[in-house]
Amino acid sequence: MVAVSEKAVLAPPLSSILLTSAVAVQEVMHGRSLTEVLAETEARLRPATQAVAFHAMRHLGWADAVALQLVPRDPAPLAAALLRVALSLLQEDGPGGPVPGMPVYAPHTVVDQAVRAADGHRRLASYKGLINGSLRRFLREREALTAAVAEDPIARWNHPQWWIKLLRQAYPQQWQELLRSANVPAPLTLRVNRRRATREQVMAAFEAAGIASCAVGQAGLMVLVPRPVLQLPGYAEGWWSVQDAGAQLAAQLLPLADGMRVLDACAAPGGKTAHMLELADLEMLALDADERRLQRVSENLQRLGLDGPGVRLAAADAADLSGWWDGRPFDAVLADVPCTASGIVRRHPDIRWLRRAPDVARTAAQQARIADALWQVVAPGGHLLYVTCSIFPAEGQAQAEAFARRHADAQALPAPGQLLPVALDATPELAQDGFFYALFAKRR
Repeated sequence: MVAVSEKAVLAPPLSSILLTSAVAVQEVMHGRSLTEVLAETEARLRPATQAVAFHAMRHLGWADAVALQLVPRDPAPLAAALLRVALSLLQEDGPGGPVPGMPVYAPHTVVDQAVRAADGHRRLASYKGLINGSLRRFLREREALTAAVAEDPIARWNHPQWWIKLLRQAYPQQWQELLRSANVPAPLTLRVNRRRATREQVMAAFEAAGIASCAVGQAGLMVLVPRPVLQLPGYAEGWWSVQDAGAQLAAQLLPLADGMRVLDACAAPGGKTAHMLELADLEMLALDADERRLQRVSENLQRLGLDGPGVRLAAADAADLSGWWDGRPFDAVLADVPCTASGIVRRHPDIRWLRRAPDVARTAAQQARIADALWQVVAPGGHLLYVTCSIFPAEGQAQAEAFARRHADAQALPAPGQLLPVALDATPELAQDGFFYALFAKRR
């Protein structure tokens, strides 16, 4: 008799994973974020569902185009989503070659389990034959069906047409690489909390646990084979936080010193707040308009041992000074303003499908309103760091130039400007998300 491991017994069937992934894709198409949907997914299904749903989001343009070749008139939304999830798992190559980070299942297994998923769901049972026939036809006619959608830019690049157009205009030499990189899973990058540990200490603990890592930037390290963060040494002890290498520049760019009065506007989930507190003993006010997200800031600061008496959190609109400002100016202000998040699509692949073209102008207007309000609270001689996790110029360089024109007392200082996301197979030290940084000093 062959022994069956406990892990194998407990592993959820692929049919269940396909179904929950299809639900997630359907919800994204209805405007909900994948993060929100996955938080509601049954715990035992969540890791595998996240892997499959993320993959489906990264290849939804292609899967949608192929699905329309197979079934010109879409079935019910959940059936359409299930078909697209299954097709994404049957794709062999993308525009840059083999599909990176793809969950691996045998083709016949994907087909069989997709049919089982449909058969076991009351709203999908009548589509079992359609799912089965469409997927089997794809396997028979893969080459022809793939060729039929090869010239469709949405299918080729797996981004909306308006997004592709913006990148072509802004980055005529790099737009293809940016689109390809957006479909490569982002690296797991950590920032060491220097108040609790040294980078060498953390890397030694990782090595002892068989976890390979490399140093990134001043205080970061990259885990070369990503794994759940709770499995990494030092999490409970507050040795480190998860933070992209590009995001780690924010606290380093502000000239912080002990005793400064500092504002972190739009602070959630608190990575930059914590980093500033790791660098200096500050009187810190962290704002965020979302009270629930502000709770995450509190939890992160507690784990890192940074929730001291000089730290205050407040739920407020950063642009509405009457709701939170006591009239005392700040020595440094971090304005990590809301944006389209076009620079972090590798980590949140649903963003491209949730955004619409008018969102860029809408967020740019909101950014200008917040930056102008926050400039009023900066002390003479103080600094404001404008940050977005976007790669659209309207939210970055254009915004910084317009701000400088509006404020004669703003002196632009050296800053990185636009950082572009680099694929995981690039030099590790450069593997970062897309950010824009502009630093201003208020003339005395």
